[in-house]
Amino acid sequence: MADVTTLAEFTGNLNTIGYGLAAIGPGIGLGIMIGKVVEGTARQPEMAGRLQSLMFIGVGLIEILALIGIATPFFLP
Repeated sequence: MADVTTLAEFTGNLNTIGYGLAAIGPGIGLGIMIGKVVEGTARQPEMAGRLQSLMFIGVGLIEILALIGIATPFFLP
């Protein structure tokens, strides 16, 4: 019985580490995207409004990946 408990604790730790690694992807994506929007705004200030609108759509799509990643373990057996 001690082995089963140890396995359950080890699995929980792997899930935590797995989500931590999965959160790196959206973090990198957000950093690249926001950096490029700042760069584009610096190059063409008249496009700032359009770039910002597109950035917010992109932020929403990237963040949903992180939310799906955190919610998935609750739905899987």
